[in-house]
Amino acid sequence: MIWNTMMGTSILSIPWGIKQAGFTTGICVIMLMGLLTLYCCYRVVKSRAMISSVDTTTWEYPDVCRYYFGSFGQWSSLLFSLVSLIGAMIVYWVLMSNFLFNTGKFIFNFIHHINDTDAILSTNDSNPVICPSARNSDHPDNDSMIFYANDTEIHQFEKWWNKSKTVPFYLIGLLLPLLNFKSPSFFSKFNILGTVSVLYLIFLVTLKAIRLGFHLEFHWFMPTEFFVAEIRFQFPQLTGVLTLAFFIHNCIITLLKNNKNQENNVRDLSIAYMLVTLTYLYIGILVFASFPSPPLSKDCIEQNFLDNFPSSDILSFIARIFLLFQMMTVYPLLGYLARVQLLGHIFGDVYPSIFHVLILNLVIVGAGVIMSCFYPNIGGIIRYSGAACGLAFVFIYPSLIYIISLYQEERLTWPKLIFHVFIIILGLANLIIQFFM
Repeated sequence: MIWNTMMGTSILSIPWGIKQAGFTTGICVIMLMGLLTLYCCYRVVKSRAMISSVDTTTWEYPDVCRYYFGSFGQWSSLLFSLVSLIGAMIVYWVLMSNFLFNTGKFIFNFIHHINDTDAILSTNDSNPVICPSARNSDHPDNDSMIFYANDTEIHQFEKWWNKSKTVPFYLIGLLLPLLNFKSPSFFSKFNILGTVSVLYLIFLVTLKAIRLGFHLEFHWFMPTEFFVAEIRFQFPQLTGVLTLAFFIHNCIITLLKNNKNQENNVRDLSIAYMLVTLTYLYIGILVFASFPSPPLSKDCIEQNFLDNFPSSDILSFIARIFLLFQMMTVYPLLGYLARVQLLGHIFGDVYPSIFHVLILNLVIVGAGVIMSCFYPNIGGIIRYSGAACGLAFVFIYPSLIYIISLYQEERLTWPKLIFHVFIIILGLANLIIQFFM
């Protein structure tokens, strides 16, 4: 359950993060961040047990924060929790726009027998991989359908089916009504789609790697025409992505309450983090290693690695359909959680009126549409929101609460103090450096 909950949209950006950090550095960063976030999550799980004067069996983590930091702890934890939820909803909107656009493009191209790989830099084989960020030198001025520029039907399709100008708005009519449901119980029945989607991605990546083979060269500090350096100074971009990729700290207590054997909580948490780390490593390493360099540069790996496969690719088309449907069922659940946390705390009622709920949902949807139109970079959105919410829930609160509890029990030692202050400093540095990369 923890593995299924933690595996989200970040998995699509892991290969890009490895490219930004360098292959060797990326692998090391994933393992180290897995260990660090596991330890901080362990501190969250143990935080209730550190309070002996009050019965904490029904407490959630915001209650622990309120106990130690008063109303500031309660409201700040609410704020950072909302940042993580709304950040995830924005990423979902960007990805749903992407998947819906590519799905429509696949259907249109299939009907009209159009090969869209001719217009952009790509490999010329039976398993094409494309580089959307680079133009094909043979066709420097073309768009995805240049060879059909005189066809009025093509022009009309491109006008009304645009990834950043029209498709994000089409989703409003579909998803805004779903956000206004009083209960999300209907959508929670589709949670199994998350597991199916991740398993299919693993199958897709494995099959592509078998067909494409491995393409690796090791250059420690200097990049070449087709390969990036093993050690790159952009590695903090990967740490920002991983902070959200390993983020489950705000709901881990709730999840572990369902564990029949409570004494196994730490063991189960460790196993879950190991599985998540191995999944990220598997996806990241296979996509990076099998990316065909040459003829394409490793720098062509996109923030959503599915964008490196043309819309005409059947396997990628199926993956996009899976993920689109899954995200359309999870999105209302995230909206419900945001409504519960914000309206529940302010008004004491998760559904004060249709007017309140509609205003909140319009703000959330508007943020998703704006980002889809003007900043559709999921890697950037994930690392900014991950570093922001991770600062509180992953780095500061678990360490600070542990320091305070040890101090109150007169068991605080210098090594423990220095270690946990160092974790807090890492969290601050992780957030600050994202704005300079």
